[in-house]
Amino acid sequence: MLTLYHAPISPNSRRVWVALLEKGLEFELVEVKLDGEQFKPEFLAISPFHHIPVLVDDGFNIVESLAILDYLEAKYPIPAMLPQDAQDLAIARMVQLVTVNELLPATTTFLPQVLGLPAGDPEKIEQAKQKIAIVLKLFESLLDSRPYFGSENLTLAEIVAGTVVIWLPGVGISLSDYPKLSAWHDRLVARQSWQATEATPEALAVLKSVVLKRMAQQNVG
Repeated sequence: MLTLYHAPISPNSRRVWVALLEKGLEFELVEVKLDGEQFKPEFLAISPFHHIPVLVDDGFNIVESLAILDYLEAKYPIPAMLPQDAQDLAIARMVQLVTVNELLPATTTFLPQVLGLPAGDPEKIEQAKQKIAIVLKLFESLLDSRPYFGSENLTLAEIVAGTVVIWLPGVGISLSDYPKLSAWHDRLVARQSWQATEATPEALAVLKSVVLKRMAQQNVG
């Protein structure tokens, strides 16, 4: 039995959760509350850097979401979630890595707004918007007449990018200037796997309390 240790609010966790659902695999879902549970010895035994997600498969522990996705694709290749053509594969990989290295760090600038807290530094917000615009322009250029990146079928590119792009309209970043990407976004949010893994108000409330607690600790320091 596969066991996924995750936090429902985390895009890193959500991409693995979505992949498990899309591949139709049986798995156990174990929530790790980020109010301190991630530092407990029993969790550190499987995740030495106290990060989520972690996938455990018959005693084999896998950390880092991209590594987990590669593992699932190699062990459970049907349905295939990576293109075979070299150029299409490069497109899928580019989207994954640009999401992780460029888009996700920029979107974290808007976390206070997602949680209903006061916005952060205006200069940092503007820099983040500029970075996000570059990413969205690239993504728009990588989409062609096919519904997904380099494929007629859902790929790991969708699973990685989709769990971040989905947040953008909610923080005031419109996709209207990117018609192909906007249609791509709408296709994803209509999928059962996206709806099943959507963050609940309760999960957002827990994250808000954790963020407020950390802010208070920083102010005291």
